[in-house]
Amino acid sequence: MKDTELAYIAGLFDGEGCVSYKQYMRKRDRNKKAYPTWQIRLEISMTNKPILQNICDILGVGTVTPKRYKIKKAKTWKKQWRWRCSHREAYFVCMALYPYAHIKIDKLQQIIDHYSKKDNKVFNGRVVNLNEYKEAMHAE
Repeated sequence: MKDTELAYIAGLFDGEGCVSYKQYMRKRDRNKKAYPTWQIRLEISMTNKPILQNICDILGVGTVTPKRYKIKKAKTWKKQWRWRCSHREAYFVCMALYPYAHIKIDKLQQIIDHYSKKDNKVFNGRVVNLNEYKEAMHAE
């Protein structure tokens, strides 16, 4: 990935993107005790699919899926596209976009902090790319 590509994606993400980082308690069926789970997701929605597909290709993570929304005045539906990634993939996207982000930098930092505590044990404190991470996880 080039710096100019990452800067472009970070700017687009600052304007059109959404960061979800929420913790909630979930109950098991058999056990009454609740346990914490997290919703961690990055997404960008727009009506131009080629831009989102380009983002997906550059980053190498996420999916581009269709979504329809209603135009209130015209009372018609228009197709919208959504690029989305979650959990570990979102962590690596946050690491890539963080140096270029401005608006959503606090939310990106929350996701980085969430995973960096766990990954420091696995990778001795050094940041790795997504391919290195996947190889290390499949080797175990």
